[in-house]
Amino acid sequence: MPSVRDIKRRIRSIENTGQVTNAMALIAASKMARAQNAVQSSRPYEEKITDVVTALSAQVSGTESVHPLLEERDVNTIGLMVIGPDRGLCGGLISNLSRFTSSFVSSNEQEIRSIAVGRKSRDVLVRCGLTPTESFSDLGDRVVKSDTESISKLLMDQYSSGEIDAMYLCYSKFISTTTQEPVIEKVIPIDSGDSENNSTLDYIYEPSTDMVLGGLIPRYVDMKVFHAIQESIASELSARMVAMRNATDNAKSLGDDLTVVMNKLRQDSITNELLDLVGGQAALE
Repeated sequence: MPSVRDIKRRIRSIENTGQVTNAMALIAASKMARAQNAVQSSRPYEEKITDVVTALSAQVSGTESVHPLLEERDVNTIGLMVIGPDRGLCGGLISNLSRFTSSFVSSNEQEIRSIAVGRKSRDVLVRCGLTPTESFSDLGDRVVKSDTESISKLLMDQYSSGEIDAMYLCYSKFISTTTQEPVIEKVIPIDSGDSENNSTLDYIYEPSTDMVLGGLIPRYVDMKVFHAIQESIASELSARMVAMRNATDNAKSLGDDLTVVMNKLRQDSITNELLDLVGGQAALE
């Protein structure tokens, strides 16, 4: 049975931990609002450029001139870029991303070359039996498009050089403050969309098809990578805020329970001392 002093020390330790987790929750909450606004404001642009590029790629399919990122070939090597946080303490976000990545890896028999964005994503890939060929970290929570252009250029260069035959992005998509969903999206080669509008679209390219697609497709890949990283940051901050709030509540609950136990021990100690006094007095009489 622990002593009253031991329980008091444990309560003090739990209270200190609760103060730390509460501070972390407040910091994550202050950053989360900005990250969520950034994701929600960039989604319309990301969705529109995806629609435009897929529609254009459907129009030029079968023509003599095709952009290199539109060329489809037999898939022998898959590129997989996993985007995750640099730090932990964000609930089940990393474990969910790890299970999703592991499922994708096990369901594909082709060789997989991986890229890690975020320190924890590197750990995820290692657990899946993959060694990242490239690793990026310390992007921060205020990412701008210029910060991710080197990453998207790496993806395009790998596909254009024939190192990979398809590139996928794996990241946590922000749904709500309490919900983050791991997803995998194929980025390269760009699929010609199956939209019903594709058959009715009739674009006139000026000055030429090659120049239009040559300028638009790199912007599309840049935007897909940038938006995926934004989604991952918003998911990370939301998951960390919820996890730290839960940890703070648990610390308070545990501290209250230990306080009750400590008070019972003190009451028992006082009762035993009173009984000793009464017993001694009775013996003297």
